[in-house]
Amino acid sequence: MRVAGGQGFYGDTPAAVDGLLADGVDYLCLEALAELTMAILQKDRQRDETRGYTRDLPAYLARALPAVADGRTKLITNAGGLNPTAAARAAIDTARAAGFSGLRVATVLGDDLTTRLPELTETQPLAHLDTGAPWSAFPAEPLLATAYLGARPIVDALDHDADIVITGRVADASLFLAACAHAHRWKWDDWDRLAAGILVGHLLECSGQSLGGNYSGDWWALPHPWDLPYPIAEVDADGTAVITKPVSSGGRVTTDTLRHQLLYEVHDPARYLSPDVVADFTSAHFDDLPDDRVRVTNVRGTPATDTYKTLVTYHEGWSGEMRVAFSWPDAEEKAKATAAIFAKRVEMAGLVVREWNVELWGVNALGGPTVPATAAEPPECVLRVAWRCDDARTAGYVGRELVPLTLSAPPAGLTGAGRGGTGASELLGLWPTLVDKALVDPHVTVTVQEVP
Repeated sequence: MRVAGGQGFYGDTPAAVDGLLADGVDYLCLEALAELTMAILQKDRQRDETRGYTRDLPAYLARALPAVADGRTKLITNAGGLNPTAAARAAIDTARAAGFSGLRVATVLGDDLTTRLPELTETQPLAHLDTGAPWSAFPAEPLLATAYLGARPIVDALDHDADIVITGRVADASLFLAACAHAHRWKWDDWDRLAAGILVGHLLECSGQSLGGNYSGDWWALPHPWDLPYPIAEVDADGTAVITKPVSSGGRVTTDTLRHQLLYEVHDPARYLSPDVVADFTSAHFDDLPDDRVRVTNVRGTPATDTYKTLVTYHEGWSGEMRVAFSWPDAEEKAKATAAIFAKRVEMAGLVVREWNVELWGVNALGGPTVPATAAEPPECVLRVAWRCDDARTAGYVGRELVPLTLSAPPAGLTGAGRGGTGASELLGLWPTLVDKALVDPHVTVTVQEVP
């Protein structure tokens, strides 16, 4: 079977699925979510309760529906975000508008634990996964709680002949594992094959990043990077996989490009925790084959844990941001001085800032303390200042204190570098925790609707 990763994030390009579908894939997975995306969708739903899913889903469907309707591919996506029901409705509307009737659209629900939090707090510790802080230290009213579900409900949907499966917060790699498990009828305690499917999913979930995107090797030598393709995996029943790309596309597939993605966002490669299996990425063997093909074998896995990672969010104030640039000489010193003058003016105005963040782009903004000390002076420096306040009004007023510096800053005056004067943005705090699967799984449902 062939499975492809047609989307790596909310905002990715739908045009990328054209090459994958032309090359022929049995399953097209669209991975649309991240912690940041969930926060965006939460704010979207706060403004309009019919929102909360990724709005580019119809654009992807418009390109994929002909292949889906022909029975050449099935589409799996977690683009439902916080509102899979509304996303399914949008999918049905898109199919109807395009003249495709009879398609079966499945919706997976049960990851949203928000209304169940009071019940869960009676039996679950819900300690902060990173800091260990107890639930009693949760800083505000919870806005959202979602569990990272696994592949099983997607397989259930495919078993009910779904052509399109739309989920909420299913773990990224589990979308691809579901395709593999459905195609080959893998058992849910076949840990090595499940681990192979998770590794394939991890290699495919970030679209072009496996094929030369963000490549730290000879990135300048990649074939036509303006046409960087998205990845395809050919997966056998025993879990052996060949990672490749559409014929004649740009980019490159080698062990080197794949291992960059293999370690991306991974804490312990020997114990990659997923809802379905604990995968040992260090067990995998990679063989470079001709024509941009890499065979992956020997992946090992161990039983999954008894808990789901769950993300709880809360309101954490409002932020503002400004960026201004300074030129040589003394560009860094001018930027630092402007940040200090700006903060003093805010204090004199009686505006309370809970947190400042000052960055010097061109000096050490990306590297921070890892940047080696040097006596060399940067030819220019961009000062980025962000702040957090308790309310939107104060966050907006803080930015106004920068305006008088237009003619009162260090020479040669402020040069805007974007974002200045924009409105305040709401901030959401994240509280990652664990919830017993036994308390979640009975509430997971799969419904299938047919496009009239």
